[in-house]
Amino acid sequence: MIGLLVLTPCLALMRHVDKDHRTDHPRGSHDRTPQPGIVIQPQRIDGMGGTHHHHHGHMGYGHQPKDAHSYPELNFGVGSKWIKNLTKDRVKKFTDGSFASLNLPALMFTHRIDDVDHVKLEVWSAPGRTKPTFEEAMKQDFKPAKKGQEFGPSWVRMTNHWWKITVKIPAEWEKYERVQFEFDPGCEAMIFTTSGVPLQGITGGFEGDRRVEFILDKTKREYSFVIESSCNGMFGISGIAPPDQNRYFTLASADLVVPNQDAWHLFWDFTTLREIIDTLPGNSPLQNMALRTANEIMNEFQVDDPDTIAKCRKIAENVFGVNWAKEGADVYQKRREGHGADREQVWGIGHCHIDTAWLWPYSVTQQKVARSWSTQVDLMNRYPEHHFTCSSAQQYKWLEQLYPSLFEEVKSKIKQGLFEPIGGAWVEHDGNMPSGEAFIRQMTFGQRFFQSRFGIRCRTGWLPDSFGLSGSIPQLMRSAGMQRFFTQKLSWNNVNVFPHSTFNWVGIDGTQILCHMTPVDTYTAQATTGDVRKAVTNHKNLESSDMGLLVFGNGDGGGGPLAKMLENLRRVRAAGNNSRELPLVNMGHTTEEFFDRLEKESGYGSALPNWHGELYLEFHRGTYTSHGSIKRGNRKSEILLRDVELVATLASLTAGYLYPKQRIDDSWEKLLLNQFHDVLPGSAIGMVYEDAEKLYSEITKECKSILEEAFDTLLVGSTPIDLNTPFEISTPGKVLAVNTTPFPRREVVQVPLRSSGGKSLRTAAVQITSDSQTGYVLMDARDGVGIAQPIGLFADVKPVSGKFRNDFILKNSTVCMTISKGRIVSLVDVQLDRELIAPGKTGGLIIFSDQPNYWDAWDVEIHHLEKFTQLEFNDVRILENGPVRASVEAQVKYGQSLITTTISLDAITSSLSPQSRSFIRFDAKVDWHQRHEILKFEIPLDIRGLEATYECQFGHVSRPTHRNTTWDTAKFEVCGHKYADFSEYGYGVALLSESKYGFAVTGNVLRVSLLRAATSPDAEQDQGEHSFSWAVLPHLGHFLESDVPQVAYTFNSPLHLRYVPDQGSDGYGAVSNLVHKPLFNVTGAPNVILETVKRGDDDDFSTNSKGERTIVLRLYEAFGGHARASLNVSKKLKVSKAAITNVLEDHIEDLKVDNSDDQVVSFPLKFRGFEVVTVKLTVSLNKAQHKSSSSGEGWVQV
Repeated sequence: MIGLLVLTPCLALMRHVDKDHRTDHPRGSHDRTPQPGIVIQPQRIDGMGGTHHHHHGHMGYGHQPKDAHSYPELNFGVGSKWIKNLTKDRVKKFTDGSFASLNLPALMFTHRIDDVDHVKLEVWSAPGRTKPTFEEAMKQDFKPAKKGQEFGPSWVRMTNHWWKITVKIPAEWEKYERVQFEFDPGCEAMIFTTSGVPLQGITGGFEGDRRVEFILDKTKREYSFVIESSCNGMFGISGIAPPDQNRYFTLASADLVVPNQDAWHLFWDFTTLREIIDTLPGNSPLQNMALRTANEIMNEFQVDDPDTIAKCRKIAENVFGVNWAKEGADVYQKRREGHGADREQVWGIGHCHIDTAWLWPYSVTQQKVARSWSTQVDLMNRYPEHHFTCSSAQQYKWLEQLYPSLFEEVKSKIKQGLFEPIGGAWVEHDGNMPSGEAFIRQMTFGQRFFQSRFGIRCRTGWLPDSFGLSGSIPQLMRSAGMQRFFTQKLSWNNVNVFPHSTFNWVGIDGTQILCHMTPVDTYTAQATTGDVRKAVTNHKNLESSDMGLLVFGNGDGGGGPLAKMLENLRRVRAAGNNSRELPLVNMGHTTEEFFDRLEKESGYGSALPNWHGELYLEFHRGTYTSHGSIKRGNRKSEILLRDVELVATLASLTAGYLYPKQRIDDSWEKLLLNQFHDVLPGSAIGMVYEDAEKLYSEITKECKSILEEAFDTLLVGSTPIDLNTPFEISTPGKVLAVNTTPFPRREVVQVPLRSSGGKSLRTAAVQITSDSQTGYVLMDARDGVGIAQPIGLFADVKPVSGKFRNDFILKNSTVCMTISKGRIVSLVDVQLDRELIAPGKTGGLIIFSDQPNYWDAWDVEIHHLEKFTQLEFNDVRILENGPVRASVEAQVKYGQSLITTTISLDAITSSLSPQSRSFIRFDAKVDWHQRHEILKFEIPLDIRGLEATYECQFGHVSRPTHRNTTWDTAKFEVCGHKYADFSEYGYGVALLSESKYGFAVTGNVLRVSLLRAATSPDAEQDQGEHSFSWAVLPHLGHFLESDVPQVAYTFNSPLHLRYVPDQGSDGYGAVSNLVHKPLFNVTGAPNVILETVKRGDDDDFSTNSKGERTIVLRLYEAFGGHARASLNVSKKLKVSKAAITNVLEDHIEDLKVDNSDDQVVSFPLKFRGFEVVTVKLTVSLNKAQHKSSSSGEGWVQV
């Protein structure tokens, strides 16, 4: 009876309060029967701008006050005690979990139908790996299909599947807010109109990137469209494991549905509340309010009463603010009451990182671009605040070629400022291995594309996912018009935490760019509350700048932002407007506008910290070596394109030869494409490398064709001499070579003697092999760029190879190397009588165990150095014994692999410097069949130094050889280009490489990594035959006093050997004086290197012709010091104007003549250390005609 006495007034009071507050407080009350002893009282939450009903459990009263809102006199209840952790567990159940049927998920859809009366499906599967166009597909014979149907397999036989779909929308559905078609093929797909216009992408499955809905025009009774599905997920087939090529997919849904939009909005409300609960500090007011609000929503919600959804959304206003939902995109214009224009620290920008190839080939990326970008265009039409940025001119070009109507839509959005091209590069390239000139072409090709299509040049560089960044980038990027830069990959460091978020990145030459690394530590943020908070709480430079860029959207495999992300950001902003505990996220602006503000607020960098030199990624160090054939293809293509541009430029100055710019540009685009940051590093699936190898083959074929045409213009009737190609001639002539490097050089060249041209070559040869099949010609190029001619033997100590007991010795007048028991036991500088091998140590090939912790093709871990096997040559024999070359062949078998190495020493020194030494050359042929092992060459040196020097783009970088700090220790494997050098005062030794990039100097041991054997994502990585070369170069003096850069240059750039027939009366055999003597050279500064010679991009052959005929020269300082040099140009060119330009060939300043004589005109150039200078010469040469006599203008007889 006592219980009844207590219960009755409480029930009456509850009903009274409910009734009173249904009108005054629209959130309403609970419909279910209250528990005895519970009294609901309205309560104001301080600072939250709203009221809510709070349940005080088991609170009874004896004498009730007359005013129900006054404080009671008596209390017989137990009071309210919140068990917070249980409540947090409870709210997890509302939107998912085991009680979904009793909670919000049960009301997410109002109707769903899939019967044949309303959904008609037909399908056609394209054969093999073909990718037919829309028009081609529509001509095919489509078959009836149904939901639940399997299709596939992945990337074999039936890659792409086309669906014709017709839906009939019930008339009674017109009353609903939205009708949509749900299509879930379990893979990626794209929707087209029946006329072939791309509409949006589809991502099947149930991961976070799921997008399967297509919004229909509900006023139409019948709707037809086409879907192309591809048998791959957003991340390929099997993630980073080798792809399962026999995987099938199932059409899980093809339904007409009516989503309950009110339920979806509540779902997004609740999702944000849960994020606040999970990410804010555990006892903060907003975190407690969000938890209390979520709990009240669960109490209010009735699965059998959809009207409670509106009440629940009203309760959510406790956190988001009264009537916030009506604001839509205007929520970003609102400010916190009483606080004025609060600072927006977090700038959100939609992004879609699409790896140009990775776990899928290039052809799939072309589809990913269209799917992802059409989706973003659709979102822009629905969310006016949505601004989207995307890089890679190559992807825009694919869109233009393959999806022209979508390209026009994107172009329109760019004009509106909603769709933002960024980065100014052809692709998001690797940041370590491309050459300096390739870096420049990435930017010039990208910027010129964006300018030609959209009338813009990017002002911000964009490489968020490249595996470390060379210190050469700031200078080159700034010269290409970009003085700001975005990246974030260093957040992946596995040793040290990078100390900055916003800083001045100062390159090796002193050039700086404003760099921002998003504090969110990802370029694929999911736009959660945690992401927004992290943009501030993880910012490492708040004392200098508190602005953080939130780059959100699904990525790597594309997709980009989803509607749920934009909805979530609106709610995070609303909560921020309503509480100072969340930073304000800013939407509706571009990345360029973010950097504009950042520049100003940082005092144009004056308030920021500086970071000098490379941004070394302490991770993914194995990418310098993985897929050796790709590294080789890259280096060889870079060198070949350099030579092509030089020779074609010279040929274009004669009559009858038009500079083949489009053909050269096409080859550059292929090379730049293969420099994408998952292709060149070797971290993609095997199928990608089939495509990449094909592109390298096409580059080689086209460039050799161009070279032949150009050489035939300059050396009329000449024939290439190639050791591997039959050499057939029938007329008398001479052996010449073209030196395409700027350095004077003398070189031993091997030539074939077995073909009809062998007699003439035999005459020029100064050494013939024992089998008489080949010979050696000694070529001399004293003038740098130009003709090299054969010379005879000279008074020098010839090299010898011999066997003494069980030791093999290679020796000339400068160096001597000894191999004993299959290892290099001695390397002596003969002239100094100095042993270079460390006492008690040996050099040679070595195998290390290579078992990274996770990312197989990407990583080599420091512990790999702890487990190794030194290889010993078990079969050594003498091949050649002078007079110009001595060599031995050394062979070793290991596991299932066979390594055959020819070690040679020439009679000549490596350069024409009087202090030069000879290098010992290693030419390896490897049949490689190891797994998870890495092959290296090492040489322990009797040299002491705390730093080693490695070539990078247009310069070099010094790195520690010790492990004093974790920063030093982390650099146990580093990137180098053509050389790595270890020097002390007075002496040093360099390793030269023509195709390898992974180096290290640990203590006194100099190493180069040769081959890896990862099994993921390519199960057959590096398996099979390889050919590559390296050399050991001792040198007198420290590196900075040496000839290492020029020797490494010539090591990578062999002479172009030609057979030129004797000149006839018809001009046959004529040699142009444009190639006989150099048209330009550099004097006064041996540290300045002429890197590039090409025609101007806007010359008279260009579609953007300015009516000029120009030659562009690129030079750089190679050692890190100031220089004054003279650029000497032949008067044959009739230079009318000379100017310094940026890499985009925009004019900076005119050059004035410094000196002139009968032969050349000289222009003075000043360099700071590692500075790159681009010179444009405007020429007006009277084109020389082929002459029948050597006295003819422009032609000589050799």
